[in-house]
Amino acid sequence: QVQLVESGGGLVQAGGSLRLSCAASGRTFSSRIMGWFRQAPGKEREFVSSLIWSRGRILYADSVKDRFTISRDNAKNTVYLQMNSLKPEDTAVYYCAAAPTYYYSDSAYYDPRKYDYWGQGTQVTVSS
Repeated sequence: QVQLVESGGGLVQAGGSLRLSCAASGRTFSSRIMGWFRQAPGKEREFVSSLIWSRGRILYADSVKDRFTISRDNAKNTVYLQMNSLKPEDTAVYYCAAAPTYYYSDSAYYDPRKYDYWGQGTQVTVSS
């Protein structure tokens, strides 16, 4: 079992920065692939980033590449999403999620259905 709690969301002006945190409980955290997704009103949940530590790979959606950075601290059971140069279109509820490591293809980790644990979400609002 893994429980995830996000924090760090808020209201920021365009061009600003926020750092989201996702605190995990459960002994299996270190063995899980962690990812971030977001969902804007009226839209489907979309992939943001994933850290595939087992292969030394980091995935980003094209829309956030070069602006967002994912990282994790296993000692603190926490995964982070540093978000810079924020845009109004980044406004959404952001969720962290955990997935098992056994998917063969990296592309699996773009799919929210492959993640079996989810946090409650944190709202990020970017004003223009």
